[in-house]
This record gives sequence, structure tokens and C-alpha cells, in this order.
Amino acid sequence: MNKEDEIKERLKEVQEKSEKVCDNTSVGIIIRKEDKVLLIERGKPPFGFAPPAGHVDDHGSFEQAAKDEVKEEVGLEVTKLQLVYEGRRENYCRRKGGTWHDWKLYEAETDGDLNRSLDETKQVGWYSKEQIEMLAQRTEKYLAGEISEEEWQNNPGLETTWLQWSKEIKII
Repeated sequence: MNKEDEIKERLKEVQEKSEKVCDNTSVGIIIRKEDKVLLIERGKPPFGFAPPAGHVDDHGSFEQAAKDEVKEEVGLEVTKLQLVYEGRRENYCRRKGGTWHDWKLYEAETDGDLNRSLDETKQVGWYSKEQIEMLAQRTEKYLAGEISEEEWQNNPGLETTWLQWSKEIKII
């Protein structure tokens, strides 16, 4: 079994315990400041660093979900959203039925001060392209089986879905 299959199996175990059902719609929000990108370290599976993101659920629209997720995860108010990508991605989440998602990715401008969610995040920070590339390399090593699950949870790289996104939308 390869590493991606192991990750899927672990997330299936988490999904079995979940009370929430996945709506298979997600948003991701890229926020830049100077030459850096805002990343959170997820406090819940799937573990890793990623821009603020979440399910659309009952937010009413992708745009509203994007604004709400930024506020919830990092305490910032979105002042402008620009759609940069939309499409389906085979990726697992911790909810029942969460094996794929229709995504919309946005670039956002924000106001306010960072105030991270203690429930959703382990840490929040502004990362340079070089730092994000280092996180991506760590993810590639993890996926190649060179980093144990325990090491990964203590010191992760980019969330596996965001490894792909970061290359496609030129974050790295």
C-alpha cells in the first residue's frame, strides 16, 4: 500500500467516527501580504499547512463560505475576492462521504489583525515562497514514505491537496 492509500485509509477511519456528512463543496482562500502567503497549520485532519479553507455547507454560497472561513480560522475580514480556479478534486476530508470536492479557490484582500482559531489551527503565519517550497518538499518526502505518521503530525508539510494546488496556481 502506498502512502496516499494509507492516508485515505486513516481518513476513512476518522470519517466513520464523524457525525457530519460532507457536502463535497469546498473553498480555499489565498491571502498575500507583500511577498508572503498566509498559511495555517491545521489542528484537525487532514494535517498539514494550507491557506484558510473549508466546506460551503450552509454558508449560502462559495463566496460567503470563503469570507466566513477566513473570519473563523484567522480572524480577518475579507474585503475583496477574486476567483482563481474552480474544479473537482479527488481529496479526502474528515467527514462522511468526503472523498472528493468541487472547489473554488480565491485570492482575497483582507482587513484586521490575525486572530487564529484555537480549535481549527495549531499556528498561523506568513510564509515566503522559499518556506512554502520547503513545506512542499516535506510533503513529498512524507508521500514517499520517508517521514513517519508520528513525525508528520508533529512537524507536517503542506496538506497533500495543497501540494497540488500550490503548483497549479503558482504559489510555488
